[in-house]
Amino acid sequence: MATHLFDLNGKIAFVSGASRGIGEAIARLLAEQGAHVIVSSRKAPDCEAVAASIRAAGGSAEAMACHVGNMDDIHGTMARIREDHGRLDILVNNAATNPYFGHVLDTDLGAFQKTVDVNIRGYFFMSVEAGKLMKEQGGGAIVNTASINAIQPGPLQGIYSITKAAVVNMTRVFAKECGPLGIRCNALLPGLTKTKFAGALFEHEEIYKRAMEQIPMGRHAEPQEMAGTVLLLVSEAGSYINGETILVDGGITI
Repeated sequence: MATHLFDLNGKIAFVSGASRGIGEAIARLLAEQGAHVIVSSRKAPDCEAVAASIRAAGGSAEAMACHVGNMDDIHGTMARIREDHGRLDILVNNAATNPYFGHVLDTDLGAFQKTVDVNIRGYFFMSVEAGKLMKEQGGGAIVNTASINAIQPGPLQGIYSITKAAVVNMTRVFAKECGPLGIRCNALLPGLTKTKFAGALFEHEEIYKRAMEQIPMGRHAEPQEMAGTVLLLVSEAGSYINGETILVDGGITI
């Protein structure tokens, strides 16, 4: 007999940074399991391309542009979700930025502020606004995409690593304070994954070679290999998982 533990029929899911990479893979899998997925990123045409592809495959999806580094966008997006759907069951905070790749001593204020605004402030207030909706309906699930850099700082990725460490503790804060409201919050910590976002790591021969030597599985991940963990965390299969940070890294942090 087939299990229904991963069934998301009737659920409304919002995935940020979903126009490509890990976010796109997550959006596609949640839709395959029956959720109506709101595909979001900064650029509406990119979101619509993914949403249209999901619909063409028989899923339910819509595009909704939102720059999570912009507070007006956050408030406007959540107001629209409230008006159009009246609920939000799943929030996946996946949009992130890493504008600076270099020695930490050379980090300028612009790169610092942009990284903090998107990776910390954006995740925080997206969770706050989504949490208010979830509180009204009696529960929901939030997943934050962090990174193995949260526990093992990446080379030449200082401020990015710092913000991802903040995301881990943020996840625990929301899990502890919102758990009594029926809202679970967990974090996905991807290892080296082949995405455009991680392009600098793949183009840096020495860093990539060093990573391959440290990964027991001997290869990098593909975006779709991150999506299954998110499905577990937002479905009934993960109904008692709260405040957890799950490493999906091929064993590099062992």
